[in-house]
Amino acid sequence: MTYLWPLRAALLGAVFFWPVAARAAGSAQTQFNVTATVLDSCTVSAGDLAFGSYTAGSATPLTATSTIQVTCTNGLAYNVSLDGGSTAHSVTARAMTDGSNNLAYALYTSNAHSTIWGDGTAPTARLPGTGNGSAQPLTVYGRIDAGQFVPAGSYSDTVTVSVDY
Repeated sequence: MTYLWPLRAALLGAVFFWPVAARAAGSAQTQFNVTATVLDSCTVSAGDLAFGSYTAGSATPLTATSTIQVTCTNGLAYNVSLDGGSTAHSVTARAMTDGSNNLAYALYTSNAHSTIWGDGTAPTARLPGTGNGSAQPLTVYGRIDAGQFVPAGSYSDTVTVSVDY
């Protein structure tokens, strides 16, 4: 029986140190709400419209394009307007300036160059859209009409893009 003593001691120790599951006396639960309010919003960016070189008195118009990127809340209706530029001309009579010299140009909603992109006052149009949460590209079609005999120089203007929603 002496050979059983180490086995009995090991079994007794194992039982004594055997983990005992703790029993909870009870439990309680609750819930809470998680909320957020999504606000309508839009962001806009635009690339420069660079006509390049124009030959004074050219027999053909010079065209160029630029892209406006509009990102609005999914499902949000918006309208994009372009102002008359920083040279204080109207949306129907835009002009780039070099000092006191003016080079007339126009911005259109399509490559047909038939609808002036402006502020929505007749005869101009704003471009409507509906947000989808991603950047939506809109092309600006620019045109310098033929036959403008203006002095050589670097002509420029700054147009402001507005997104109304």
